[in-house]
Amino acid sequence: MQTVLYILTLIGSLGVFLYGMTVMSESIQKLAGSGLRGLLSKMTSNRFKGILTGIGVTSIIQASAATIVMVVSFVNAGLISLEGSISVIMGANIGTTITAWIVSLLGFQVSVVSLTLPIIALATPLMFTKRYKTLGSFLIGFALLFYGLGLMQSQVPDFTQPQYFYIVNYISELSSHSYLSVILFVAVGTVVTFIIQSSSAMMAVTLVMCSKGLISFEMACALCLGENIGTTLTANLAAMVANESAKRAARAHLLFNLAGVVWVLALFYPVTHLIDFLSESWGLGDPTTHSTAIPIALSLFHSFFNVSNTLILVWFIPYIVKILYKLVPEKNGEEVFRLEYIRKGLINSGEIALEPAKKEIEVFAKRVVKMFDFIPQLFACSENREINKLEERTAKYEDITDRMEVEIAAYLSHVAQSEMSAKATKTMEAMLKIIDNLESVGDECYQLSLSLKTKHEQRIEFSDTMNINLLLMFDMVKSSLQEMESNLLLPYENVDGTKAQELEDEINLHRDRLREEHTEAIKKNEYSYQTGIVYSNIYSQLEKLADYVINVTEAITKKNF
Repeated sequence: MQTVLYILTLIGSLGVFLYGMTVMSESIQKLAGSGLRGLLSKMTSNRFKGILTGIGVTSIIQASAATIVMVVSFVNAGLISLEGSISVIMGANIGTTITAWIVSLLGFQVSVVSLTLPIIALATPLMFTKRYKTLGSFLIGFALLFYGLGLMQSQVPDFTQPQYFYIVNYISELSSHSYLSVILFVAVGTVVTFIIQSSSAMMAVTLVMCSKGLISFEMACALCLGENIGTTLTANLAAMVANESAKRAARAHLLFNLAGVVWVLALFYPVTHLIDFLSESWGLGDPTTHSTAIPIALSLFHSFFNVSNTLILVWFIPYIVKILYKLVPEKNGEEVFRLEYIRKGLINSGEIALEPAKKEIEVFAKRVVKMFDFIPQLFACSENREINKLEERTAKYEDITDRMEVEIAAYLSHVAQSEMSAKATKTMEAMLKIIDNLESVGDECYQLSLSLKTKHEQRIEFSDTMNINLLLMFDMVKSSLQEMESNLLLPYENVDGTKAQELEDEINLHRDRLREEHTEAIKKNEYSYQTGIVYSNIYSQLEKLADYVINVTEAITKKNF
């Protein structure tokens, strides 16, 4: 029972460390806001800017997995090219070494644990303020991270004591097979990092084991290599439900780290001897004989691996891209109607999460514009088979618009559960109104298709004047739809609704004129009552559809972004 309690306590210490890291990372992402998005989406014009961006963002948020999942989601949303994403991923790998340096310099050299409660005491009042709540969360996450590290150190026993010799002997046995042992520890590092989903946490565990003398410096380096493979699995899991571009970005992370591990394993002992030499030269001591030198030496090895790997492979990005296209080829065949940019595994928080939604709304608008194109075709068609085919396609599209509204709204509702800036909140509110009106446009298109099918089934013929009036209205509504689609492609804060409103006014005036002419025609018995009903239904439905179209632009322009 005591052994079980001890194991649970040790796992709980790791849990505190992980939770602290998660809180700190999420808080910094919220503090940075759209700045992270701007860095990732704009500073990728060349590979070296991309590397610096990856280093900077990951150094700030202290989570390479978060940066890389973010990059995958941006590739998924079409905001970053595949080449740009690879350079950012390379930089993220370098940025994540900062965590190891912080832990080795502060966690093992300075008693930060004794400051955790004072830090939490200072942070707690901030948690109850609206302006500084996120800053308070960051400080609490920072304190918990080092508190968890201190707990792990205190819970791991001193393996120099006689009662633990059997554990030391077992580890020594595993470590005594020279190169085979190195590969074994690489595998262990990979598996454990994948399980706990944090290479930084695994690095902290490795540092604690080294400081207690449980594993040698060489085996710690092997674990470090495994951690670099294990951390790639997070983004690959997230990309499983993403599009092909995002899958390639995730595979790039795996390919990059695997290539690095392969060449470092081939030169494993020369590399570790180089780290030994540098550690001694800088007065830190020999990590193979002095456990106090291991934390800094291991951080140095971690940085050496990622920096040198980047310097070597950055020149091969075009070839990496070719390999990725072979690993994840383009899909051929029929278009599959599904959400293209929103995936459950890629949900982030704040403004970052709104980018895939915006791209998805652009696709939504494109589909309803294409759906409207079926209406003039139906109006001009006279063959039963073609009319039925067009009506079925319109019904299919109407079902797609219903599903798109539900899925985008569900995604936005999930995003709304996290803290958001005032601007992001207004953007999300506008998006919810936009998708509601786009779905209504789809409904009206379907109702128009039914009215036109009824016209054909009842063999109703319109006069030349009626046909010209409706064709003119079709063109006016199509122009309104195209203006709406153009507005949705812009940053919402740049949308000017003047032209959209002018088109809406023209449609309303045309509808009013048709209504007056129709009333006079009915009085004069120029056409049958049934013909008049179908005719008035069509132009009324067209005007109603245009109302939903202008509502989309107004949802954007009436928000003060």
